[in-house]
Amino acid sequence: MKAIVVTDQAAGAAGMTLVERPEPQAAINDVIVEVHASGFVPTELTWPSTWTDRLGRERTPVIPGHELAGVVTALGYGTTGLSVGQRVLGLTDWYRDGTLAEYVVVEARNLAPLPGDVDFTVGASLPISGLTAWQGLFQHGRLQAGQSVLAHGAAGAVGSMVTQLAREAGAYVIGTGRGADRQKVLDFGANEFVDLENDALEDIGAVDLVFDVIGGDIQRRSAALIRAGGSLVTVVGPAEARPTGGLAVDFVVEADRAQLGEIVQRVRDGRLRTNIGTVSTFDDAAATFNSTDRRAGKTVTRVRP
Repeated sequence: MKAIVVTDQAAGAAGMTLVERPEPQAAINDVIVEVHASGFVPTELTWPSTWTDRLGRERTPVIPGHELAGVVTALGYGTTGLSVGQRVLGLTDWYRDGTLAEYVVVEARNLAPLPGDVDFTVGASLPISGLTAWQGLFQHGRLQAGQSVLAHGAAGAVGSMVTQLAREAGAYVIGTGRGADRQKVLDFGANEFVDLENDALEDIGAVDLVFDVIGGDIQRRSAALIRAGGSLVTVVGPAEARPTGGLAVDFVVEADRAQLGEIVQRVRDGRLRTNIGTVSTFDDAAATFNSTDRRAGKTVTRVRP
């Protein structure tokens, strides 16, 4: 099969090459998926799990990518809940070869059915962004109707999902970004927009929940805005700041079939729009990842036309 591999962590995306690799084999409770579209997060090339197995042993060369939409072609021994020929989307294990390949092996529990009226490109854009927003807001942030949410990076793939899901849940959403992002953030449903380069973050007043995708000084200033009993939720590593009388949670997104099903259903009935930035062909994927012209939003590779 064709796959994109990386052999040198220092080279990053510049070290990506399209090569021939053996097709993967399904173990117990696995499935083989014919990948039609793959989502990609550039920071994954800096994650330790990209370069080692669970015991810390080097596993280069690696196939990157963790989000997929495709069709099940084979079941491992004991696999239940899915069938050959079924359309699926999902999130692969951090320590396994990924989805920038024609075929990938995935634990069945990490996949959810992809309805026939949802395009593979859309499906591949949902797992990390959608699940990160869902888990940060509802599991870790304990969001309730009537609360206020400060959503950083609201023009991005995760931030736009945070904005939409929080609004649907009955929250008042303040989205942040650069000045050029204003209309996009408001179009995704934010009640207000804060230009982090020109507006005073402190002027927004107190909020119940901060969803942080930036860290550093922005995180520290945001923590000071959280009401007693509120939450700071971050995906950029251990929280550097903690709200007075509140909760600080850093988390790594996890695959969840039921939550993916909820997210896909919202896409189907128009309550949720995915935020796709750049779409490339498989042959052009490596060049796309190295380009400075990628648009804000999820980068998706169409592995099959």
